[in-house]
Amino acid sequence: MDVTLADELALLVHDDEDGTRRLGQPALGYGLAGALLVELALAGRVDVVDKKVAVVDPAPTGHPLLDGALARIADDKPRKPGHWVDKLSRGLTDRVLDGLVERGVLRREEGRVLLVFPRTRFPAPDGREPDAEADARARMHAAVAGDGPVDPRTAALCALVKAVGQDRKVFADLPRGDVGRRLKAISEGEWAATAVRKAIEEVQAAITVALVVPAASS
Repeated sequence: MDVTLADELALLVHDDEDGTRRLGQPALGYGLAGALLVELALAGRVDVVDKKVAVVDPAPTGHPLLDGALARIADDKPRKPGHWVDKLSRGLTDRVLDGLVERGVLRREEGRVLLVFPRTRFPAPDGREPDAEADARARMHAAVAGDGPVDPRTAALCALVKAVGQDRKVFADLPRGDVGRRLKAISEGEWAATAVRKAIEEVQAAITVALVVPAASS
């Protein structure tokens, strides 16, 4: 597995030229954790049973982050997606970005703000959109601008982007009302096996709750 949903989401929320992040924490961490859960569902490793994540196949996927998440879930009792969105999110952003840097998709740039505060940015090596991001963006735009069937991975990425509130930015060149209606249609469509759709719905809901509750209590 060369590019994961987590990789694609991380790329979509970073500026290719200057490497600044368009989405802060904890939203990005929650989104990436949700991406791991959905990826495991797509791979047939986990399912959502009685609203709790359960391992149905413990076989490794071959991807370190996914296999680490799979092992943690397998070693615990069945828990709700929200539990894993929170637990898996911790430190996950750095690990996803480190992986993209190691593969040469992004580069790490250390600096300081006002000569005092350290800042790390992750621009593309040549300042242009990485191929993996261009592919993800093209798939999503085709799905939202069209009206036909959508493949499960693209539908899942659309759901994750919406869950972390990035749909207006990713689809900024499309009419807002049309985007909202199409994303709703995609989320309700028969584009994947029931188990995968159920996992995506639960993860999307868990991310939304995780982002709303801290804001409401602050």
